[in-house]
Amino acid sequence: MTTAIIISICILLIIAYVFDLTASKTKIPSVILLLLLGWGVRQLTNLFSIEIPDLNALLPAFGTIGLILIVLEGSLELEFNRSKFSVLRKSFAVALLSLVALAFVLAYILHYYYGHSFKTALINVIPLCVISSAVAIPSVKNQIASSKEFIVYESSLSDIIGILFFNFMAFNETINASSFGYFGLDLLIMLIISFIATIGLSFLLSRIDHHIKFAPIVVLIILIYEISKIYHLPALLFILLFGLFLGNLDELKRFKWIDKLKPAILDKEVHKFSELVVEGTFLVRASFFLLFGFLIKTSEIINPDTLLLALFTIAAIMLIRYLLLKLFRLPVNPLLFIAPRGLITILLFVSIPPESVISDVNKSLIIQVIIISALLMMIGLMFIKSSKTASIPDVSEITP
Repeated sequence: MTTAIIISICILLIIAYVFDLTASKTKIPSVILLLLLGWGVRQLTNLFSIEIPDLNALLPAFGTIGLILIVLEGSLELEFNRSKFSVLRKSFAVALLSLVALAFVLAYILHYYYGHSFKTALINVIPLCVISSAVAIPSVKNQIASSKEFIVYESSLSDIIGILFFNFMAFNETINASSFGYFGLDLLIMLIISFIATIGLSFLLSRIDHHIKFAPIVVLIILIYEISKIYHLPALLFILLFGLFLGNLDELKRFKWIDKLKPAILDKEVHKFSELVVEGTFLVRASFFLLFGFLIKTSEIINPDTLLLALFTIAAIMLIRYLLLKLFRLPVNPLLFIAPRGLITILLFVSIPPESVISDVNKSLIIQVIIISALLMMIGLMFIKSSKTASIPDVSEITP
């Protein structure tokens, strides 16, 4: 039995690798194929009456590690200098405004038509409002640099803002001035932790001469993230800042204190570290979506009770995103379609406090929104005329 499981896992991961290799030609996001593959395996196990233990407990663990690695991989590839401030500003504005606007629209619908309290409704719909960097970043890796850069910033910031917004609403019984004060304090604490941890980990990366050096760094990153989460701190901010720091050492060499980190040695180690992160990200991301697909029930996909709300959610996502792209004079194609829901949506959904759970926002709704948003992204990427024509204009010359 153990041998059969190992062989099955190896075959599934090899198939996942083939999906990743062919994604640039087929224009089909690998996440869709992985979900279908996982769902297909579930049907086969049912058909042949193969007993599989409950795997639901593994989903949050794979999801958390996957989220850390995906944001780290994306941030390591980003250039951060003065010329990028305009892109960062616009991606932050689009991520923030689209998330908040959509959350309030959906919460109002649940409050007015379904009778839930507005605060409870808001807690439940926030997971649906966050762009999944786990799906978006891999899907644009074959696009031109400007489109990829915007999506990496936007989706990573959307994850961070979404987690902040969710924690703020879920863990404050009343929203008042003191709530905002504590929120600002949490941000400040996380920035301090991020700075100290980034310098410390970079120092270790440049000084460890043992043949095993990257595994402890990755373990420490996950440890810092999880401990920060316990105190409801925006831990994903640390991941983003750490990746940006390592990926932009050349921009920091003008500061004398960087010399203490031995930048010449550190730069070489960062290159090796990036390769390890890319490999690890693929394995964890593929495992997560295969597992999620395996756990999907057919009745949850075609549930008519949630389909109308799912379609309304998708329509609201597209409309708000279209208006914001126009407002900031960003290209509608392909950016309009690259707003998938996925890993972060699932993680936030399972984190809703038991006393705030409502039946109208259930697993069926989450699955339908994830699948439809991924299909829309696939269609959008398929109909891009050319990656060379789908560029983002020089945002430094544009003001909304």
